[in-house]
Amino acid sequence: MKYTNLGRAGISVSRLCLGTMNFGPETSEEDSFTIMDRAHELGVNFFDTANVYGWKKGEGVTEQIIGRWFAQGGGRRERTVIATKLYGAMGDWPNDDKLSALNIRRACDASLKRLQTDYIDLYQMHHVDRDTPFDEIWEAMETLRQQGKIIYVGSSNFAGWHVTKAQETAKRRGFGGLVSEQSHYNLLTRTVELEVLPACEDYGIGVIPWSPLGGGLLGGVLRKIDKGRSASERMLAELDKHRDKIERYEGLCDELGEDPANVALAWLLRQRAVTGPIIGPRTVEQLDGSLRALEIELDEKTLDRLDEIFPGPGGTAPEAYAW
Repeated sequence: MKYTNLGRAGISVSRLCLGTMNFGPETSEEDSFTIMDRAHELGVNFFDTANVYGWKKGEGVTEQIIGRWFAQGGGRRERTVIATKLYGAMGDWPNDDKLSALNIRRACDASLKRLQTDYIDLYQMHHVDRDTPFDEIWEAMETLRQQGKIIYVGSSNFAGWHVTKAQETAKRRGFGGLVSEQSHYNLLTRTVELEVLPACEDYGIGVIPWSPLGGGLLGGVLRKIDKGRSASERMLAELDKHRDKIERYEGLCDELGEDPANVALAWLLRQRAVTGPIIGPRTVEQLDGSLRALEIELDEKTLDRLDEIFPGPGGTAPEAYAW
């Protein structure tokens, strides 16, 4: 396994982050335990979850599974950099969602209980809250850190100007602010290259790409369909929109002799400010296979061909659309 710092922070995290969104809805608790144990065997120490995962409002199903895994002991909690998120509704009552100081306090305590731990390594805002000022958010996060309940703070789905506003507000308060931003980023979805990535790079914020395989489109979807393996209606609809690109992409991967999923991950690992993409294996075999991405060296010619197949926004702002 390879490790890097989480943005400018001193903490070391694996360059692949284990996503747990499937734990509960798609992957049984027993299999989830096996995947997490195997992740540690492979050196993956960075796990990502969220209070809403499990998709049963208020239950925090996935956090509970991780908590029961931690409770087995054996250094599981100590060896894990656990990241969780808040924002989504955990109930039907007012103040059960978003980023008010009240919900930040309640949501953190609830996550700690479900995770069966007394601190969260990385506490992330799952989305920007346009109704709550950053001064209120940072005061609540500062309190949690003073209480020892969280160590670092991250964001997710922030625009570049949200990152900037958050950091400048934190700076004014003498607080460290964000150390990470979780963004939708892959070969098919490159909008964050305009402003989010440059902002994160400038502030020393580590970028954690989610959906690195484009919902499965970059994971060898044509090969799976050809072998008779099923695909969802949504996947097939997306494939129809991008078929030409995906055919060219899988052809390039065949030339490289590499699995398309691993090429997509290897490409992300080469991008500016990226700490590591979130992988969401449903099986141990998928987890094992993803480590190949750390070994793939994409030369400049291959990177140019990937840019031809999946053109980005044309650089960073403002040159991407102005002079």
